[in-house]
Amino acid sequence: MLYKFKSKASGDLIMMEADGQRLLKIIGKTEMRQGILLPQDIPAAIAALQDAVAQEDAARLTYSTKQPADEAPSAWAQPISLRQRTLPFMQMLHRCQDAQREITWGV
Repeated sequence: MLYKFKSKASGDLIMMEADGQRLLKIIGKTEMRQGILLPQDIPAAIAALQDAVAQEDAARLTYSTKQPADEAPSAWAQPISLRQRTLPFMQMLHRCQDAQREITWGV
């Protein structure tokens, strides 16, 4: 299944179910197959996502410094980071914040 995020301030954003659920969990919208993020809630959502990205970046840095260089996986073998997964959603959040528009989603 897919999550489709919509707003009048930006284009639609479609995500795989697991990625959409992860982002919604981070912003505190757990177990919601459809919903709305109001303009006044967007700053808190942005802050929560930035915090989660910073935590993952710190964990990756700690892990990579403890691993011997000859055993480090190549760039192609690295999983997609939360920073990369959240980028389109963060852009949507910023556009909607600037325009004071809500974001809706559904499966």
